[in-house]
Amino acid sequence: MAALPAPIHQRLRDVEEVQLVIDELKEVTHHGGQRILDTMLKCVGYYKDEHFDSCLQLTDCVIDLAWEMLNTGDWKEVPIIWRKIYTYATIYKAAANYYTGLFDQCILAADYGLLMGAPIMGDILDDIVSAASARLLSCKRTNDNVPTADNDATSTNDGHHQVKNSKRRKHIMVDPDKLISQLECPSLDYFRKHYFCKKEPVIIIHAIDHWPALTDRKWSIQHLKEIAGHRTVPVEIGKRYTDESWTQKLMTISKFIDEFIIMDQDQGTGYLAQHQLFDQIPELRADICIPDYCCILDDSSENTDGTVLTNAWFGPQGTISPLHHDPYHNLFAQVMGRKYIRLYPEQESDNLYPFPTKLLSNTSQVDVEFPNFEKYPKFADAKYVECIVNPGQLLYIPPRCWHYVRSLDISFSISFWW
Repeated sequence: MAALPAPIHQRLRDVEEVQLVIDELKEVTHHGGQRILDTMLKCVGYYKDEHFDSCLQLTDCVIDLAWEMLNTGDWKEVPIIWRKIYTYATIYKAAANYYTGLFDQCILAADYGLLMGAPIMGDILDDIVSAASARLLSCKRTNDNVPTADNDATSTNDGHHQVKNSKRRKHIMVDPDKLISQLECPSLDYFRKHYFCKKEPVIIIHAIDHWPALTDRKWSIQHLKEIAGHRTVPVEIGKRYTDESWTQKLMTISKFIDEFIIMDQDQGTGYLAQHQLFDQIPELRADICIPDYCCILDDSSENTDGTVLTNAWFGPQGTISPLHHDPYHNLFAQVMGRKYIRLYPEQESDNLYPFPTKLLSNTSQVDVEFPNFEKYPKFADAKYVECIVNPGQLLYIPPRCWHYVRSLDISFSISFWW
């Protein structure tokens, strides 16, 4: 039997804290959830008495019932209490799995709670995952005789598996007259005056050379699998999010890499896109840091507290983000591989044919690299700039600046929105 760290174990058994949480969850009785609350109380009792198998059986019942409620109707209209119930059940499921030595199942349950639930009991799920990850990694290193030397992130093979190649061009000619300018570590004041305030894109070099992800803990496919392969994440399935066949699935990072990056058969396109991975996996967050330029605030911005949203973008060569715009200032950091990016200023919007629907009104209908000029004739007149972003570089993308992105290699990028 594997014991959780004492502070976590004590919190899960503490009578006062348990009662505070149950009081918070009593709201579910107003939504027909008295039975599920009673079942959850039994789960806690079984956990306290160290009847972990019984605890697991009942937590599965609670999770199934909460999941059914979460998937009834529009997700946004589901009362948040059902997400809290879901999270509370995953906490005890993760803890019980830990005690039975099923560390991978512990982490899986916790990730579902983090991704699908709502915050409850502070950071306890993160603490459980950290403890389980350490035990799991220790077990793997003990049993694994394969060397852990870093592989080139953009190599064309990994063992006996082939890295997926895109049908689109890996090499691309960038028009020198349209090339985005580069600066080496400009001062905050210079960047603010000449680029931020003018909403002018620019590539900044040597500003993140100190990141561990680029130096002593350099990221590669193998490194990501070792550190985070057991974590469950949402993966976009499909060539681009505007396609009718586009969907999302939850899977571990290892499975995502094996099926969509290193693969024996073509499974289509998979992309870990626009996910707050670093909130979920602190071991990766420790390898990066928010660039100082993100502290510059716009007088007209509603972001008065300086909040920076950090999203991960990880996928094979050939992943595409259709031409679109976002309402944020964006520092786009490239960690692995290269990406081709084309930018159109906001004033070109009329030439870019946005979708007429509200949901996709920030997205162009035009395939940037293979445009249909008969259908979209004004697109030929749209002015743009372009670049290839290399590892270790930052690209500043102003708010509402249209951008098209295609990965030229296996790629890991991070966007800092503020």
